[in-house]
Amino acid sequence: MEDTLTIQTMSETDMQTAIQWALDEGWNPGDEDIPPFHAADPQGFFMGRRANEPVAVISAVRYGETFGFIGFYICHPDHRGNGYGMALWSHALEHLKGRTVGLDGVIDQQDNYKKSGFELAHRNLRQEGLALVDTPMDPRLAPLGRGLFPSVRDYDQTCFWAPRTAFLQHWTAPGQPSRRGFALVEDGRLTGYGVIRKCPDGFKIGPLFADTDEDADILFRALAGQVKGQTVILDTPEPNAGALALAERYELSPVFETARMYKGAAPDLPLNRIFGVTTFELG
Repeated sequence: MEDTLTIQTMSETDMQTAIQWALDEGWNPGDEDIPPFHAADPQGFFMGRRANEPVAVISAVRYGETFGFIGFYICHPDHRGNGYGMALWSHALEHLKGRTVGLDGVIDQQDNYKKSGFELAHRNLRQEGLALVDTPMDPRLAPLGRGLFPSVRDYDQTCFWAPRTAFLQHWTAPGQPSRRGFALVEDGRLTGYGVIRKCPDGFKIGPLFADTDEDADILFRALAGQVKGQTVILDTPEPNAGALALAERYELSPVFETARMYKGAAPDLPLNRIFGVTTFELG
């Protein structure tokens, strides 16, 4: 029947549609997010079509064997109120069945997520402002490159709860025109890393993971200094007082918030070392 909703795994071309819809919603994803997003879980992005026309999208990305994250949950405005979004939502949850599932929920959807068994863990605050700092001349700073990747991968897993190697290989790859990253290395040990990427509106820093407030400060200045005079965005977990102080110190102001919610046992993450969330779309 023409009105039947069909749900299929997205191709990278389909993801162009999802990215555009996210832009239309004001979500501001990065200019070159599709390759790393798709690499995270090629089977984890879904599009609902009616009469071969895209009507809704969602991601349900699997990490390791026990964790998953929902994002990109959008029903096109022309097709809302017909149950298409709920059908896609149910499909995504089934795809992640048996796992702890996380999401970053916008304010007006949080009550609906609670009905599906999600519980609030903490708020994330999007902080935004002009980059007014210079990249510090610190010998411990190292541009992200392939030689550092094993250390970055291992450090990332201490802050993310599950491995995401394929994603990180794209996210931290050197030589990308719209994305740059730095690690902080002291006595041969990585003590933090961060990435900044170009978006249609400004530059987002994420992740920003560091052992201490001082390490995070150095990394923030290294990243923001790459785009001095332009808008930078940092998504800070509210429980991390050091992250909030960093944003205030460099005159970033809250402009948006999400609720980090989990269905199932919430991961025990070291929020004191998470100064910037990687992406609201993938966690």
